[in-house]
Amino acid sequence: MTQLLVRYSRILEIVGDIVKVHVPEPDEGDVAAIGYGDLALIENTLDPDQPPYMAQVIQLERSSVSLQVFSGTKGLSTKAGVRFLGHPMQVTFSPNILGRAFSGSGRAIDGGPSLSEEARIEIDGPTVNPARRILASRMIRTDVPMIDVFNSLVESQKIPIFSVAGEPYNRLLAQIGAHADADVVVFGGIGLIFDDYHFFRHAFEEAGVSARTVMFVHLGSDPTVEGLLVPDMALAVAERFAVEEGKRVLVLLTDMTAYADALKEVGISMEHVPSNRGYIGDLYSQLARRYEKACDYKGAGSVTILSVTTMPGDDVTHPVPDNTGYITEGQFYLHNGVLDPFGSLSRLKQHVIGKVTREDHGQIMNTMVRFYAEARDAQQKQAMSFDLTEYDERLLRFGEHFHDRFMDINVSMPLEQALDLCWQTLAECFQPHELLMKQPLIDKYFPKDQATG
Repeated sequence: MTQLLVRYSRILEIVGDIVKVHVPEPDEGDVAAIGYGDLALIENTLDPDQPPYMAQVIQLERSSVSLQVFSGTKGLSTKAGVRFLGHPMQVTFSPNILGRAFSGSGRAIDGGPSLSEEARIEIDGPTVNPARRILASRMIRTDVPMIDVFNSLVESQKIPIFSVAGEPYNRLLAQIGAHADADVVVFGGIGLIFDDYHFFRHAFEEAGVSARTVMFVHLGSDPTVEGLLVPDMALAVAERFAVEEGKRVLVLLTDMTAYADALKEVGISMEHVPSNRGYIGDLYSQLARRYEKACDYKGAGSVTILSVTTMPGDDVTHPVPDNTGYITEGQFYLHNGVLDPFGSLSRLKQHVIGKVTREDHGQIMNTMVRFYAEARDAQQKQAMSFDLTEYDERLLRFGEHFHDRFMDINVSMPLEQALDLCWQTLAECFQPHELLMKQPLIDKYFPKDQATG
């Protein structure tokens, strides 16, 4: 409250969305009242009727304080005044936020009732104490066969969807959010066009899951800097649901490359020395701070993070996917409208496959991928006009079934049904002795009445 009584009117410079203001250094023995990440209100003295601009402290340097203005600096002059609020950015948290949509600044954008009287929490807090983390041991079902069967999503996992612009990654993310068996789904969209925002809202409403969904959306028409707040808001809310209410929370983020681009834009305004391809030098640390929020809490719920990372030019060595790969526990590779079984990997799937899933899960997964690899070899022989054996012909038929029944992201079915379909597909193309699987599993699950001749 004391800070609100003090108004600083010496604006040193305005560069892009960054305002630098002079703040006298505190006398010796005084406690600095302005902290990194604190919010501030910038009042435009040239237009007293205009609402104050919201900004955040992003750099402290002796008597100079740099502020990042959320709504942009258009209309601001160096004659403006600054008042510091004495606390960092906060977001509304209560059971009443379920089913609601918020902007990158935390303002409700769905036309619903006001939440001004609800409790607020600070965002971008420290990660959880490692002593409170427990080993991942539960699966999040998505009803996407290429995930549930071949690269299971595990609670507390952090994993991206690697793709390129133009691929249907938002459709896949919406499908996962609609069918995942999580208690709460927290969606964070960065740089979305309005059609994408509307698509996600409509998808969640059509699936009947909007009542357990919270959306934080930064549109492409919004100020770039607001996009930096979306992951922190989404993760702060997710942590509270997990820790205080014991919920299994799935966080969906799209697109983290847009987030990294926003960091780069702010870094350029701050005249930071650029690193690889112009990105900030601490890109890895900034991404890791967000992804490390994924956790299975001892005696509470869990936070699982599934994000989209687009690769410019389909270049996996691009700084954003490259750094992401060192942080996360695998990736789903989406290209040509399908999830590639060879480019995708879940490093935690061994914690659930065959332990919380059906006994045949591990064997059927390995067998299906092995035959599909052989089918790809047969396709190359066919493309090069080599003679194909009868076994090659069956491999080609299997490859077509595998692509249409499992790899297509439009396919949706429960895990057990997908496992049964795997057995049926194998039976249509191969004899039991060709599977090289444990005989007890073949005896129990192989549909002998459909065995190929």
